[in-house]
Amino acid sequence: MLTITPIPAFTDNYIWAISTAGENKIAVVDPGDAQVVENYLSDNNLTLAAILITHHHHDHTGGVAELMAHRDIPVYGPSDSPFKGSTVKLRNNDQFELLGNTFSVREIPGHTLDHISYWVNNGQSQLFCGDTLFLAGCGRLFEGTPKQMLQAMDYFNTLPDNTEVYCTHEYSLANLDFAAAVEPDNNDIQLTIQRCKQLRQQNKPTLPTSIAEEKKINPFMRTQHESIVHAAGLFSAKKPHSAVEVLAAIREWKNQF
Repeated sequence: MLTITPIPAFTDNYIWAISTAGENKIAVVDPGDAQVVENYLSDNNLTLAAILITHHHHDHTGGVAELMAHRDIPVYGPSDSPFKGSTVKLRNNDQFELLGNTFSVREIPGHTLDHISYWVNNGQSQLFCGDTLFLAGCGRLFEGTPKQMLQAMDYFNTLPDNTEVYCTHEYSLANLDFAAAVEPDNNDIQLTIQRCKQLRQQNKPTLPTSIAEEKKINPFMRTQHESIVHAAGLFSAKKPHSAVEVLAAIREWKNQF
């Protein structure tokens, strides 16, 4: 079973450190900043065994070259990517073994065209989803389409409810403010706001979230729900005729929120 620890970076990034009991080796996900990783390794007497990349944005890849300058370890990442630092290039449905666990790869374009996620299901279901799924939100559509983002949300909806969701930014309270505007009568959103505010007041991460939680509070995971369809129609001033149109409307609403 994997233990996941956040390494804070920049203003709101988390670099996830993945470890197993009794081992002094770790893998890290999306190391945008090499120095905070090096500090974490030295402070905890750990060895870096691998790097996992979800997409090419610099705040997810900027530390890779420095971390690899004196190491010969695998860098897992999307095969067709502007980021050329990966040594193991991954495609949809690929699997690999790391730290005694099987990681399953899913292509989830939308935020970027090269975006992938990593899913582990070994006693505990755990998802590393970069900037695609957030607590109560989804990533901006910088390169992909609403249809692609909806397909990613549909995939996440198929994962076990107890799946721990490890995204890469502390965006939760801002996302929850928007979710509450979309669904003002959703009590689960209000309860999550209270919980997340308490965590942030204690300077603790609001993550991980879970698939079960996101099914209750995340408008981008709830595009079939009548309350979301109605809100999307009010924003766009026309009735949406598909889940893609619902997601497109609420994503544009979030952009302006």
